[in-house]
Amino acid sequence: MLGILLIYFIGKRFYDLAAEFNQNKWLFAILSIVVYYAAGLLFGILLGVLDLFFEWNIDWDNNFGINLLGIPIGLLADWALYVVLENRWKKKVVLVKDEIDDIGKSLEDH
Repeated sequence: MLGILLIYFIGKRFYDLAAEFNQNKWLFAILSIVVYYAAGLLFGILLGVLDLFFEWNIDWDNNFGINLLGIPIGLLADWALYVVLENRWKKKVVLVKDEIDDIGKSLEDH
């Protein structure tokens, strides 16, 4: 149940961010969920490789503990993606100048 709520709220944040900057809302909502799970997967693979090299003897049968470790990693990856997208889109915002008042003025009046 926690996973479904997490997916909903992660997707909702990215959906709202994309809507604010007139981007494809569903693309970024789905991308955020993919990034969340991909970060958890990469963390699991990295942890497995480190377990082989350093012989930490991690109990791989304890799925609950491994899944709990993946939650903050996925959230951290999504937070980083959110900050990058927000900063990039803020730089691209075009300020619209109201030029209706300038119609009919000569170039010397500016």
